[in-house]
Amino acid sequence: MPSDKEKRNTKILAVAGKGGVGKTSIAANIVRLLAENYPGKRILAIDADPAVGLSTALGIEVETTIDDIRKAVVAAAEKGGTRDAVELLGEARYRIFDALVEADGFSFIAVGRPEAAGCYCKVNLYLKEVISILADNFDYVVIDGEAGIEQINRRVMEKVTHLLLITDSSRKGTQVIRTIKKVADELVMYEQVGAIANRLPSMDVTQYLEMGDIPVLAYIPSDAALAEFDLKGENVFFLPKDAAIVKGTREALTKIGLLDGEN
Repeated sequence: MPSDKEKRNTKILAVAGKGGVGKTSIAANIVRLLAENYPGKRILAIDADPAVGLSTALGIEVETTIDDIRKAVVAAAEKGGTRDAVELLGEARYRIFDALVEADGFSFIAVGRPEAAGCYCKVNLYLKEVISILADNFDYVVIDGEAGIEQINRRVMEKVTHLLLITDSSRKGTQVIRTIKKVADELVMYEQVGAIANRLPSMDVTQYLEMGDIPVLAYIPSDAALAEFDLKGENVFFLPKDAAIVKGTREALTKIGLLDGEN
């Protein structure tokens, strides 16, 4: 008999890129589209960005993060309470389930602030494994990663099935995603990769975007509707379906095989 993990065949999507390219907005729209098109599936949104912007985009109030749980373990160890630390490690799996926020059509959890220098690496490694266990309980996991390349080989970013790299029309943006792809080729066990060019001033700039060997899944123009939503801190679930970022994200998910062409 196949295990639950084999039967579920979890799809793990990691969204990465430099800061300021709309990475979090696209991650939020991915969650929205998956929730709308797969109401019978279990979907988990993981905010791995210390800015915790994904929660705002999804209309979520964050009370407890995974890093809060880690700090409780570290604090117990620093006080010399070995037994307390061991017990907390044993309970960490259940405490992480308690930290989940249940929303309409998906669940949400925030990783919290990145580790400081001198952290308890073994504890963090343990918690990373707990996150992996948590992911196995869902059909789709969407990870909004920290801007840049550092997190691609840490925490929840080590194992993904779909790596989505977000850039804008800047040379810096395309350089960052090419670097992420290069690092990921060595350190991340992904199955598919693709780029989304976002916040384009016009479609004329597409000919100048240097993506290297990364297949482009969608070109998304600047979106006035999204800009207004961002300013107001509103939930992307209320964006109109014909908004540029919604259409572009749908196109990207279709091309990478996560949505049917009819969705």
